[in-house]
Amino acid sequence: MELKLKGKRALITGGSRGIGLGTAQLLAQEGCHLHLAARSQKDLDAARENITRSSKVDVHCHAVDLSDSTNAVALARECSDVDFLVNNAGSIPQGTLASLDDATWRRAWDLKVFGFIDITREIYARMRERRSGVIVNVIGAAGERPVASYIAGSMGNAALMAFTRALGAESPEFNVRVVGVNPGGTATDRAVTRLRTRAEKELVVRFIKTNTY
Repeated sequence: MELKLKGKRALITGGSRGIGLGTAQLLAQEGCHLHLAARSQKDLDAARENITRSSKVDVHCHAVDLSDSTNAVALARECSDVDFLVNNAGSIPQGTLASLDDATWRRAWDLKVFGFIDITREIYARMRERRSGVIVNVIGAAGERPVASYIAGSMGNAALMAFTRALGAESPEFNVRVVGVNPGGTATDRAVTRLRTRAEKELVVRFIKTNTY
């Protein structure tokens, strides 16, 4: 399709795999130049090779831990002239209130919640000045349908939904769009691994119950 995006620039966090990589591939096909951020340089290099093999666009890779606010701010300032920001980095582990320790909870939110906020704060300010830009937050359906077994993720996603709605209510005044996406079931590496682990556990429990006399 032709979305008239040729020559535009996008920053995609978590852009080396899964939904982030899929988004990068789509934007590249439309002619967007890309900044991809993720922790693994190896995964970023593979993503760049994959994209440039089929699309003639510039792909800049940033191997960085965005759970560190200093890194998040530095990346945002380096990429402050982008037309699109796609906040996608971060995965919050499954777990109940009793099973998730404080360090795990905070580490997950530093990336998935505060990482989104830190990058958006910098880039949104620049977009406001230019009166142009789009910010897309890739969040998660648990914010709408919270469950106790994914309590940290449910709460984090709900917070990001409120963040998106609040900022998105103001942003049109500056010709900037801020929107959120709650993807449905997506066969990313992380999702497949999580489902396989869950299936294995449930099958083991079922086997034990079936064979206990």
